[in-house]
Amino acid sequence: MSDKTIHTSEGVGIAPFSISGLPRIVFGEGSLGQVPELLRQFGKRVLIVTGGRSFRASLHWQGLIDALKGRGLSWEDMVVEQEPSPGLVDQAVRVYRHAGIEVVLGIGGGSVLDAAKAIAGLLPHGNSVMDHLEGVGPELPYQGPSLPFIAVPTTAGTGSEATKNAVLSMHGPDGFKKSFRHDLLVAKYAVVDPSLLSSCPPDLIAANGMDALTQLLESYVSTRANPFVDALALSGLGYVREGLLDWYEGGEKAVEGRAGMAYAALLSGITLAQVGLGSVHGLAAPLGALFPMPHGVACGATVAEATAMNIRVLGEREPRSPALGKYARIGRLFSRKHLDDDAARLFLVEMLGEWTRKMKVPGLGAYGIREADLDLIVANSRGSSMKTNPIVLTDREVREILLRCL
Repeated sequence: MSDKTIHTSEGVGIAPFSISGLPRIVFGEGSLGQVPELLRQFGKRVLIVTGGRSFRASLHWQGLIDALKGRGLSWEDMVVEQEPSPGLVDQAVRVYRHAGIEVVLGIGGGSVLDAAKAIAGLLPHGNSVMDHLEGVGPELPYQGPSLPFIAVPTTAGTGSEATKNAVLSMHGPDGFKKSFRHDLLVAKYAVVDPSLLSSCPPDLIAANGMDALTQLLESYVSTRANPFVDALALSGLGYVREGLLDWYEGGEKAVEGRAGMAYAALLSGITLAQVGLGSVHGLAAPLGALFPMPHGVACGATVAEATAMNIRVLGEREPRSPALGKYARIGRLFSRKHLDDDAARLFLVEMLGEWTRKMKVPGLGAYGIREADLDLIVANSRGSSMKTNPIVLTDREVREILLRCL
C-alpha cells in the first residue's frame, strides 16, 4: 500500500500541524432536550433561527418552547427558508440589534446555521456582513465579540455546526457564494440529535449525504491534510459507507444509517474547517451562485468526474503525491477488498458515479446549465477550496469536468 503512514521517532516523523477551535459537541438521540439548559449558561434572551417548515411542524418545536418557558427564558424567532443572503443577515441584525438578545440558537440545515452564525457575529456591532465577506467588499478584519451561538443541525450534510464560516449567497449573473469567516464564530455547542433528521425526504438525504461524503473525501486528500484530520475523515467515510444508502432506501437499517450520517456530517464539518476542501467545492460555489442549483446537488453531480480528473492529472504530473495513495485507501475502504492501488482508485470513481445515479442526483443540465455557460463557471471557481485541491487543475481540465457532468 502506498498510503501515508504515521512514522515513529526512528522514521521521518509527523509534520507540524495545528487544530483550530471546535464547539463542545453533544451527540445522541434526544440531545435536543439539553438545549434549554445550555442556553441558560449565556443568558435569558434567545434569538431562535429555524427553517420554515419541518422543525416548526414537529413535536420537537413545541417541546422546545415549553422547556424554554419552564426555565424562565424569553425569545424572538425568525425563519430562514432559502440559502441566506447578506441582505437577510443585515435585516436580522437591524431588527434584533436592540432586542436584548444574549445568545443565538440555530436549528436547521446548513443555510439556517450559517445565517444564525453570521447574525450572532454581527448583533453586538450592527454593521453589514458585506464588510467582512471574503472576496467582495472591503474585507475588513472582524474583531468580535460574537454573541454565543448554539448549533443544532436537522440535516446531515454541511457540517456547519462545526465550522467557523457562514456561507452567504447572492444569486444571478453577478452572483457569488462567499464566507464570513472567523474563529470567534465557532458555535459554543454543537448539539447533534439524529432523531431530528427523521423527516428528511430522500432527495435531501441524497444531496446532503453526497455533500458530507465529498467534504470528507476532499479534506482527506487536501494539501493541508494532517494525521489528526485523516483519522477523522476515515472514520466519517466508514460511516458513510455503512449508512448513507441504508438511510436513503429506508429499510430496516435506516435509523442506524441516519445516526451514522449525522456523525459523518459532523466530522466533515470538523475536517473541512481544519484543512480545507478541493475542486468539487471550488465548482459548487459558482454553480450555486450563478444557477438555482442546491449545494449538495452540485457536489453529488460533480464529485465522480472531479475525483477522476484529480487522479488522472496527479498520475501525469505528480505521481509521487500522497493523495494518490489516499484515493486508493478510500477505494479499498468502500470496496471492502484488498485491491491494488490502480484498481482501488478506479473502484472509487465508479462507486461515486453509481451512488449518484442510484440516489437520482440530477446533473448540471437539469438546472439550465449549458456548454456555453462553462467558461463563466470556470472563471468563478478559483476560490479558497481550489487552493487546497491536491493538484492545480488548468482551466481546460476544470471545464472538462463540467462538460462531463452536463
